[in-house]
Amino acid sequence: MASSVRARRAAGPLFVAPFLVLFLLLFLAPLGYAAYLSLFQQRLIGGTVFVGLDNYVKALQDPLLLHGVGRVALFFVIQVPLMLALALLFALALDSGLLRLARVIRLGIFVPYAVPSVVAALMWGYLYGPDFGPFAQLSRMLDLPAPHFLSEGWMLGSLANIVTWEFVGYNMIILYAALRTIPQELYEAAAMDGAGAWRIAWSVKLPALRPALLLTLLFSVIGSFQLFNEPKLLMNIAPDVISSSYTANLYGYSLAFTGQQVNYAATVSFLLGLVIVIASYAVLLTANRRRTP
Repeated sequence: MASSVRARRAAGPLFVAPFLVLFLLLFLAPLGYAAYLSLFQQRLIGGTVFVGLDNYVKALQDPLLLHGVGRVALFFVIQVPLMLALALLFALALDSGLLRLARVIRLGIFVPYAVPSVVAALMWGYLYGPDFGPFAQLSRMLDLPAPHFLSEGWMLGSLANIVTWEFVGYNMIILYAALRTIPQELYEAAAMDGAGAWRIAWSVKLPALRPALLLTLLFSVIGSFQLFNEPKLLMNIAPDVISSSYTANLYGYSLAFTGQQVNYAATVSFLLGLVIVIASYAVLLTANRRRTP
C-alpha cells in the first residue's frame, strides 16, 4: 500500500520532468548566460572586463535605443486599436449568422496569418515600391504623383498596415471562439426582454469578450515591442528611412551581428524585455481596476 502511494506521488514529477528539463535548457540557461554577458564589456585594451551595471547605465542614456522604444510605442498606439477593432468587427459579423459563405469569409480573413511574416513583408514591399509597385504604376497611368508609402512620414503607417493584415485574422479567431462559448440562454433571455441585435452585441457579447480582448491585447503588446521582420526587410528598399536602430529589437540585432557588440546587445535585450513586462503589467493592472467595482 505504501509503495503504491509513493509511486503515485512520484508520477507527477516524472510527467513534469521533461518540460522542466527543456525549460531549463532552452529558456533559463540562455537567459542566465545573456544576463552574464550583459555585465561585461569588450575593450581594445584589456579584452573582456567586468563592468557591472555600466552597460545598463549606458543603454538608459542611449538616444538610439530610446528613440527606437518610443517609435515602437507609437506604433503600438496606432496599430493595435485598429487591428483589434477590425478583429472584433469581423468576429461579431461572423457570429451574427447573417453572412453568407461565413466559413469561406472566416478562412479568407485568417489565411494571412498563415503567411510567414518574411513573405508578407516582401509582398507588401513590392506593393509599396515607388518605382515598380502597382500603386506607383497606376499613379503614372493616371498622371498622378506616386504615393510615398516608404517615406519617413508614411513608414510607420505602412508597417502598421502589414502587421494588421497579418494578425487581424488570428485575433478574430480568438474572439470568435470566445463568442461561441457564450450560453444560448443569455441570448434567449435578452431577446425575451426585447433586446435587439445591437443591444445584445453591446450588453451580452462585449462583456463576455473582455477576457479574450485582454488576451489579444497582451499578445499585441508583446508582438509590437518585438517588431523586427517587417522593418528589417523593408530596410533594403528604404535604407534612408529605416536605420539599424529603427526599432529596439532591430537595434539589438544590429549591435550583436553587425557591430559585434554582444555584451551591449545583451543589455539592450534585457531592457527591452523589462519594457515589455512593465507594459504588459500596466495593461493587466488597468483591466483589473476597471473590472473592480
